[in-house]
Amino acid sequence: MTQLPIFLLIVGAVILLFIFLYFIPIGIWFSALVSGVRISLMQLFLMRFRKVPPGVITRAMIEAHKAGLSFVKRDELEAHYLAGGHVENVVHALVSADKANIELTFKMATAIDLAGRDVLEAVRMSVNPKVINTPPVSAVAKDGIQLICKARVTVRANIKQLVGGAGEETVLARVGEGIVSSIGSSQSHKTVLENPDYISKVVLDKGLDAGTAFEILSIDIADIDIGKNIGAYLQMDQAEADKNIAQAKAEERRAMAVAVEQEMKAKAQEARAKVIEAEAQVPLAISEAFRNGNLGIMDYMKYQNINADTNMRDSIAGDKPKKKE
Repeated sequence: MTQLPIFLLIVGAVILLFIFLYFIPIGIWFSALVSGVRISLMQLFLMRFRKVPPGVITRAMIEAHKAGLSFVKRDELEAHYLAGGHVENVVHALVSADKANIELTFKMATAIDLAGRDVLEAVRMSVNPKVINTPPVSAVAKDGIQLICKARVTVRANIKQLVGGAGEETVLARVGEGIVSSIGSSQSHKTVLENPDYISKVVLDKGLDAGTAFEILSIDIADIDIGKNIGAYLQMDQAEADKNIAQAKAEERRAMAVAVEQEMKAKAQEARAKVIEAEAQVPLAISEAFRNGNLGIMDYMKYQNINADTNMRDSIAGDKPKKKE
């Protein structure tokens, strides 16, 4: 029974020791001390309450001290960590930039890191340029032949433009626009095929890297393929459109002719109706003349004889004789 309290005492002492070493990291303090970095145990203890890991800050300070970066301060590293930055990545980038003779201040490095860009990758890209392959770009020369071009763009990170500068997508879009413009201004596709470096020179002279986070070192045309004869397709489409327009106009003229013909037939029917109406008035006029005494029986007989002679002549001529009134 006496062994149980001793066991609990030992366990409690071990737990207290772990808690003590957690809040007062003697191992980290000793590592900094032997590395030449002066940092007190009190500061390491207070870091726990400021929600800052002492190990991360201490390792970053040791790395900066060994690289001779005396401008890196503990307070600045803590502030950057609390702002959501990557302390170790920033220190790695500062060391790499110092070794490569690239001008990079702590303020600029932290700004790049907080902007969401990988500052270490940017420093590496400044030393070792990156090659970006453009997607196939289609363009049409003035002779109507389509060319499909692929290019390789060699870029180097522009440290000063990483904050607020455009990314790779903008560079690729501008390069594609330059390729389309240079091919479109060529008189013949043969000229482009003979001198593909002409595209590179024209695109580079436009300064497409302005306002971007990269510096374009070179643009190399990797492949050029001949596509469709766009000019011929356009001419065929134009001819088809002209044919359809001509057919529509012919159909319109035919419809107008049919309408005029129907109108003339209607007018002829109207005139015929007027003639028949006028002919119907003749017997009425004769009756009225009899009643008024303006026409005698002999005059009427002469009228009948004349009408009979007319019908006989029409019958001989082959026309249908008119009906006697």
